[in-house]
Amino acid sequence: MISPVSEMPPYHSIALLPEHIANKIAAGEVIQRPASVIKELLENSLDAGAARITVVVKEGGTSYIQVGDDGGGMEESDARLAFLRHATSKITAVEDLEEIRTYGFRGEALASIAAVARVAMVTRRMGNDTAVALKVEGGGPLTVSREAREPGTTITVQNLFYNVPARRKFLKSPQTEFRHIHEAVERIALSRPDAAIDFLSDGEKILRLSGESLAERVIDLFGERQYGSMIEVREANELLTIHGFIGKPSFGRKTRAQQFLFLNRRFILNRNIAHAVYSGYEHLLEKGAFPFFLLFLEIDPRRVDVNVHPSKLEAKFEEEQAVHRMVHAMVRKALAVGGHAPGVSMAGEGDLGALRFDRRQHDWPRKPHETELPGGFQIVDTQTGEILGTGGARIAGTLLGPPAQAGPAVSTRGPEGQGEYQETGRIWQLHSKYILSQIKTGLLVVDQHVAHERILYERALKRLETGGRASQQLLFPTTVAVQAVVYSLLEELLPHLTGLGFEIKLFGKNTIVVEGVPPDVRAGSEERVLAEMLELYREYQKESPMDVRDNLAKSFACRAAVKAGDPLDEQEMRSLIDQLFATKMPYVCPHGRPVVLRIPLEELDRRFGRTS
Repeated sequence: MISPVSEMPPYHSIALLPEHIANKIAAGEVIQRPASVIKELLENSLDAGAARITVVVKEGGTSYIQVGDDGGGMEESDARLAFLRHATSKITAVEDLEEIRTYGFRGEALASIAAVARVAMVTRRMGNDTAVALKVEGGGPLTVSREAREPGTTITVQNLFYNVPARRKFLKSPQTEFRHIHEAVERIALSRPDAAIDFLSDGEKILRLSGESLAERVIDLFGERQYGSMIEVREANELLTIHGFIGKPSFGRKTRAQQFLFLNRRFILNRNIAHAVYSGYEHLLEKGAFPFFLLFLEIDPRRVDVNVHPSKLEAKFEEEQAVHRMVHAMVRKALAVGGHAPGVSMAGEGDLGALRFDRRQHDWPRKPHETELPGGFQIVDTQTGEILGTGGARIAGTLLGPPAQAGPAVSTRGPEGQGEYQETGRIWQLHSKYILSQIKTGLLVVDQHVAHERILYERALKRLETGGRASQQLLFPTTVAVQAVVYSLLEELLPHLTGLGFEIKLFGKNTIVVEGVPPDVRAGSEERVLAEMLELYREYQKESPMDVRDNLAKSFACRAAVKAGDPLDEQEMRSLIDQLFATKMPYVCPHGRPVVLRIPLEELDRRFGRTS
């Protein structure tokens, strides 16, 4: 049965919205909460050339906001126009949008605020005898009078959203709104350290900042201790200038709250740049932690669009990838030069090794690596057939390569020319797990298993990326029966496994023959390493299904590395440490565990009660 046609909906003709309704709708795009008012008013003050600004709020800004400055002030005619939508002194032609150098330019701030609150403005130009005072309530008519005031402008906003109950009920508690206001003031204070800012809340002085350098402003806002956990950065080229601070890896934060990015002094949010910072840290950060960064980007305004968001929080770069590469390289360089192996403080009673990291490093630019070192059995380059060498059955021969030169020196070259570990001293193995070495600043502790993981991981990635593989031919090929799911996985990964150094033939019916393995695999462990590596690979693929080569390199390194409990002689330990500090990132293993810990000499002196 065919259902009857439903009735036509009632017809409504199109009409223009009344101005007061349109203004309230527009205000909702710009003013979301009291902090939005603070941001707009502070930016106006800075655009007016203010050197000192005072911010006063009550009840989290829901009942009272006042921003006063010593800026240029306005004439009465300009003050009247300032409350109209799209009234601005900063844009006169379309071409001006291509070279914006001010905070405000849309001409919406005061009109939006006045549409949803009771607003009073007192402003005086230098040279005028008195100030003009204007009041407007909920977008209604202006009232104008004269008052006494020093040159500058004061704007008072009361009862925000009093005439939009639906918006007001969504405001949070005064405490929550205060935190958002504090964040807004903090951002402005960081963007302009030369401006003095006083911030009072419910009669309490929260901040009193004098005009100062960026470093002094950072200390005032975050404290000396946090400042000591920052690394100053600066980079410049023909496209971009970047300067500011990033946090040391040990200074990871639990949230993204302390991440500040300023474009031509304007605070912005940009996922591409944030990703560049994160990837620059590689996996030096503890799992779930986020890096601190305070970065200022200076770029020709014609090469960026800041007019893509009503609140001007986003920006679109003309050369997004070039900016990403520059930020990433700058962060990586700063961390590499600084030498940021985790340090140990024994002030508490907790687990000294309770450090963990969780960032991949496979997207780091690769550098030419030293030739793969020969291990046990016969080492053959499968592309040329050249016999690369033979070695003994000891761990140093089959896994670590030829030992380092015997002698008293422990030569550990850090990445990027880093010199922190260019030390001499004796070396010991502790419980067949850890390698201990004296360094200038105290004691260096290396986990032998994860150190070897790092070495093998980078070797494996190099083979997979360049195709320069080497294979250790087995004297007697091994026939292995595998499960159907593993056989299917081997079919899928066979090109990658071949690149890694495995020589495997598929014989059907879930049977394979292993004829060669990478030179890092010890004799007798070929079948175990392959099986455990594939098992680990399947786990990693569940978390990161796109990272085939990285997951394969990680799983191989984990299963082929020296184990805790394997005894090493002095030459083997020296070889391991030399190779470790020739890697791109010797401080963490591919899975995020720390490789190296430093126990400062001062800490040992303190524990033993020494004063000199």
